[in-house]
Amino acid sequence: MNFRKAQQSDIQQITEIYERIHSEEEAGRLTTGWIRGVYPTEDTALTAIQRDDLFVVEEDGVVAGSAILNNIQMDSYRDGSWELACNDEEILVMHTLTIDPVRYGAGIGKAFVGFYESYAIENGCKALRIDTNERNTRARAMYKKCGFTEVGIVPCDFNGIPGIHLVLLEKPLIRPLR
Repeated sequence: MNFRKAQQSDIQQITEIYERIHSEEEAGRLTTGWIRGVYPTEDTALTAIQRDDLFVVEEDGVVAGSAILNNIQMDSYRDGSWELACNDEEILVMHTLTIDPVRYGAGIGKAFVGFYESYAIENGCKALRIDTNERNTRARAMYKKCGFTEVGIVPCDFNGIPGIHLVLLEKPLIRPLR
């Protein structure tokens, strides 16, 4: 597996992964809570490319997944019971982790979370933060296995999708002083 910053030339493959995830959701084989045409879309990836915070994982030269890594905390994060009090620049947030459904079960999601953690440590971050839809039990289980703690569930409208119960998760990279 090769992790790297995404390039403009990756947009088509990333968008195709989004579409396959939407198809799996619509067929009832996956529960992300995402909605085709609302989130995520090609614009989601294009905006992240412009911010220079979209990353991909490749297998055999093919994009197998993507995620946005930055210091941007969603407004709903204010309602989290975070273990560490951190400024934005002290945390790294992973947004929109996507793994191609045809590659599920190969450990790519877990490897991406490992990359995310290493990248945060290399950049001097004190904590990892992430969110997912309450209904996304697959992601919640994976994050728990990766050492994340659920710190709250916040009702909100999320990326144009109303009525979401957003699970906030955190993994400190340093021990909090008590």
